[in-house]
Amino acid sequence: MNQNIKTIAFDADDTMWENEIYYRETEHKYCQLLSNFLSEEEVSLELLKIEIQNMDLYGYGAKAFILSLIENALKISNHKVDTKTIENIIELGKELISKPIKLLPEVVEVLTVLNKKYKLVLATKGDLLDQERKLKNSGLIKFFHHVEIMSDKREIDYENLIKKLNVKAEEFLMIGNSAKSDCLPLLNIGSNAILIPYHTTWAHERIENPIVHQNFKQIEKLSEVLEILS
Repeated sequence: MNQNIKTIAFDADDTMWENEIYYRETEHKYCQLLSNFLSEEEVSLELLKIEIQNMDLYGYGAKAFILSLIENALKISNHKVDTKTIENIIELGKELISKPIKLLPEVVEVLTVLNKKYKLVLATKGDLLDQERKLKNSGLIKFFHHVEIMSDKREIDYENLIKKLNVKAEEFLMIGNSAKSDCLPLLNIGSNAILIPYHTTWAHERIENPIVHQNFKQIEKLSEVLEILS
């Protein structure tokens, strides 16, 4: 990993605060609503297909998820799902959006230390309004020099962010829980990445092979970042 890092970007969901667990809880309740049509495993499999198909149109986040829930319910029921079930699905979505923010361990402590030496950035993808709400409720905005809510996390998206921040690629470090979104694109453009796996990962974000790269490290808890950057 480069020793001249000047800017550190953090992912938000499941890096700063709990997120994926709420989606999985919502999906479980959703599958129960549709148990007359398919098993939970089958409903989830079909839902993932719909989500992937809709990404280019809806992007990521809670609202995209809710629309995919409704579309999937219509599809697997052959449009026989009743309006009450659709209403219940919408309510599940509203409950998801309204979940409280629960910070992950050591977040405040680590940001407090790093903020004294580095320029800190929050770089997350998803629905703009939802992510802004989460950040506001988290109380973490004071630590960040810049907030970037991205429609996606591709190489070009990170290149644009780095250009906007007026920093060199090798001086930029991304820390997140997704190897696919928070690490691989950065390594491909000459930046640095640290992976902190979360215990629950969306199927779309999983990769088959472990990352091996000189600018990459995987750690178990956020406080280990301080040891790497000391």
